[in-house]
Amino acid sequence: MKFFKIAAAVVAIAASTVQASAQSALNEILSEGVLKVGTTGDWNPMSMRNVATNTYEGYDIDVMTALAADLGVEIKFVPTDWKTLVAGVTSGQYHITGSASVSPARAKAAGYSNSYFSLATVPLTLKTNADRFSDWDDLNVEGISVAATLGTTQETQVKQYFPAATHRIVEAPARDFQEVLSGRADASITSNVEANTLVAQYDQLMIVPVDAGRSPTPIAMLLPQADQVWINYVNTWITLKQEQGFFDELGVKWQLLAE
Repeated sequence: MKFFKIAAAVVAIAASTVQASAQSALNEILSEGVLKVGTTGDWNPMSMRNVATNTYEGYDIDVMTALAADLGVEIKFVPTDWKTLVAGVTSGQYHITGSASVSPARAKAAGYSNSYFSLATVPLTLKTNADRFSDWDDLNVEGISVAATLGTTQETQVKQYFPAATHRIVEAPARDFQEVLSGRADASITSNVEANTLVAQYDQLMIVPVDAGRSPTPIAMLLPQADQVWINYVNTWITLKQEQGFFDELGVKWQLLAE
């Protein structure tokens, strides 16, 4: 009798495994021949949308294009924004997202891939403010306004870092750094990667020369939380690409890493 109970349990586990595989996004992607990727198109140099041509370029775009090629499928980029990024995964609008900061709040609803890069948060201001701001505490002052974009990890961080300051939370397609450029905010916070790109693009901007960036955070792809088959595939792919130097090469190409 004990033998039959064990055998029945093994059969049940095998059946559930087959069912999970059949219901996986991986099965859908391979069957339909399309990988749907959610991307915001507003995070330079990770994902940038060309409005005129409705095409995308950037580090994330190269990563996802390579993933689709290795899957042997076409790729479709689905426009999203930061406040709905997780909802797009959980509702099935796309199979995966580009890079997103790993956070406990997002992990409550969505799954994450393994991480392949890490960021830190730094403040941006105008060069004309160089004499006013030289460290984090200079921004945590009543009457100073600091901007962040709704739905990003910086939205939470701006309230944590600067409780005494005024918080300007803007909603995409508006961006936090635009508030600084327009004079509506004294500073904004973003990842060190985007900050380096922005100061190269806008001569008026500078990174506040803080002692160190805050909240070092890994970035990863968001996927359906319960789809372990799809998560396992993506993690295996990431591991192989790391061993092959793929992410390092992209980091140099998009100036995330030094040559």
